[in-house]
Amino acid sequence: MTSSVPRLVIAAPSSGSGKTTVATGLMAALAARGLAVSPHKVGPDYIDPGYHALATGRVGRNLDAYLCGAELVAPLFLHGARGCDIAVVEGVMGLYDGAAGEGELASTAQVAKLLRAPVVLVVDASSQSRSVAALVHGFASWDPQVRVGGVILNKVGSDRHEALLREALESAGVPVLGVLRRAAQVETPSRHLGLVPVAERGAQAVEAVAAMAAQVSGGCDLEALAGLARAAGPLPGGLAPWTPEPLPADRPTRSAEKSPPRVAVAGGAAFTFSYAEHSELLAAAGAEVVTFDPLRDEELPEGTRGLVVGGGFPEVYACELSANEPLRKAVSELALGGAPVAAECAGLLYLCRELDGLPMCGVLDASARMSERLTLGYRDAVAVSDSALAVAGTRMRGHEFHRTAVEPGSGAAPAWGMRAPERRVEGFVERGVHASYLHTHWASEPGVARRFVERCRTS
Repeated sequence: MTSSVPRLVIAAPSSGSGKTTVATGLMAALAARGLAVSPHKVGPDYIDPGYHALATGRVGRNLDAYLCGAELVAPLFLHGARGCDIAVVEGVMGLYDGAAGEGELASTAQVAKLLRAPVVLVVDASSQSRSVAALVHGFASWDPQVRVGGVILNKVGSDRHEALLREALESAGVPVLGVLRRAAQVETPSRHLGLVPVAERGAQAVEAVAAMAAQVSGGCDLEALAGLARAAGPLPGGLAPWTPEPLPADRPTRSAEKSPPRVAVAGGAAFTFSYAEHSELLAAAGAEVVTFDPLRDEELPEGTRGLVVGGGFPEVYACELSANEPLRKAVSELALGGAPVAAECAGLLYLCRELDGLPMCGVLDASARMSERLTLGYRDAVAVSDSALAVAGTRMRGHEFHRTAVEPGSGAAPAWGMRAPERRVEGFVERGVHASYLHTHWASEPGVARRFVERCRTS
């Protein structure tokens, strides 16, 4: 049964310890053994799930207790793990780090408890020996409800170093399930917002994932890890997998279903930030979802009635996006004609008049530029204006993550009023356009997708 799917959480004492290498490598190694592996990522990150998908051949999915609420973590997990032999969940930051000032909320530890999943702690051992025992003991004993079932030692320097680490850990009572040496070939390049996405690296990403799988296979006890995953107990009774299907009262009429509105969703290397559940919700609400690439396609998909442009790195591809003038004009005509358009972060920049002096779509009378300031963090927001996504007063939680600035920061009808951590308005609602820096997870408010599709039918 899906509720008892074997599962592991890969965590660490801090960021930079090697979680992504171990989690991705383990996913790929298990998949190479013929297992159907369900990949998951704690938190709002879009980039790691791309590597997970490459490792497993399945969509990488996020589990975020802040964005979606703790009550949806297990149902979303069950949705993604349906039909799988084993699930691997990569944590975020340090094991007990979560939303600032919110205790354990959105931490890896909270997700592990909600999933009743054992934790494997990845420790960067490069600058320690006996102290590793104190570190692991502290993390394993901090919260009795978090079961640390094993440790993987990363960046071990030599056989002698390994022997010292193993000897020290014998007193900690946590088994060593793997030892990984330093390996440059498994490292993935980074830039201002983290790892470079899979879509931008092509064959290099494939090679990197293969190297991670080889390192994990050679340095970890896969049988012991699978056994630990099988030791996860069943999830609480009565839990059902999340579904994008609307309730009967919210489903479109039979006549409307005969001609589903076509919703174009931006993809390609410039727009890689999207949660899989968004397209699933749009399709379940009656839309025909078609992906297009603003870097390559000079036209929107024929018959497009609505447009979704998510996040990504438009600043990296500003020249190419600007050079695709036919598509910029098509997007402008669609938006100015009143069609529903949902744009988040990178999508907001694309709709602006210009980005770093280069012409963009000109849908919004605003300019965007790169900034030295990193804007990062969870947000508690409320819809300020009625839009194609939400009625005014709708509360949603989101996440901001960018090094750009838009002037002005909001239009005459702002998209969101931020309630925390600071009070301000942000974004634009004009005609059918809803554009904002805020990344949201529609599974927390399925009415967003249904409202958007209904606007596509009637616009």
